[in-house]
Amino acid sequence: MQHLVTEQPNATSASIDTLSTLEIVQLMNAEDRKVAFAVEQENPSISKAVDVIASRISAGGRLLYLGAGTSGRLGVLDASECPPTFNTSPEMVVGIIAGGVTALTSAIEGAEDDSESAVIDLKARGLSSRDVLVGIASSGRTPYVIGGLRYAQSLGTYAIGLTCNPDSELNPCSDLVIAPVVGPEVISGSTRLKAGTATKMVLNILTTATMVRLGKTYGNWMVDLRATNVKLKARSIRIVAAIAGLSEQQAAEQLSQCDGEVKTAIVACMRAVDAAASRELLKRAEGKLRLALELPT
Repeated sequence: MQHLVTEQPNATSASIDTLSTLEIVQLMNAEDRKVAFAVEQENPSISKAVDVIASRISAGGRLLYLGAGTSGRLGVLDASECPPTFNTSPEMVVGIIAGGVTALTSAIEGAEDDSESAVIDLKARGLSSRDVLVGIASSGRTPYVIGGLRYAQSLGTYAIGLTCNPDSELNPCSDLVIAPVVGPEVISGSTRLKAGTATKMVLNILTTATMVRLGKTYGNWMVDLRATNVKLKARSIRIVAAIAGLSEQQAAEQLSQCDGEVKTAIVACMRAVDAAASRELLKRAEGKLRLALELPT
């Protein structure tokens, strides 16, 4: 492991324990500026990943994240945020962490070293050749992730490795590798820092860009959101009002007539049809609002 970029000592922070609090904060902020550039270098690979994910989800497949420790927690986090943001089913984007749910809040010793448990976890979720598996391992050598990626490839699942080290052990067992190399951490080997930030950025892009491709947005409005709380209900009203050119009161009334479905309310208003006809237009448009607004009735 001493040869891994993420394990190397960072010369910039060699005397971090002698710095003032402000200097520590400034040093960490300066190091974090490198993350976006590292992710930018991987844009072609990230773009290819999005196209594959969108295509497989459109054909009935799923996106699954697999990781241990911080990597696993970030995958679970990204997956859990898709249903309220894009009104996806919990089965469309799935996060799996070594050691199970307990590992989200507590370290499970040795979980990341058990490659066979990854296979067990993936079998339990019915991984198939229609799916995409993103194996997340900042080091690029986590046995749990490598075992999962190898199993995925044996099924014909599209296997994507996400790491922060170049030419890692994920390469031979991945169809595509995304590797933002952020350099040594401020605290040597603490990959919850820059590597974790880079991982979060990549995952954000993967799911958000995929949902855009699937028609889950209209412009930059999240028109497929699920209004599960007061904040999201207010956002739904603002979205309908802005797109359909209504007052917030009119938008709230339109949403009430459409069971709170943002897209349905917009189409019903702008195409002057009832909720049932609106849903039919959206069905014909495969859920894409822009197309539904253009289709003949």
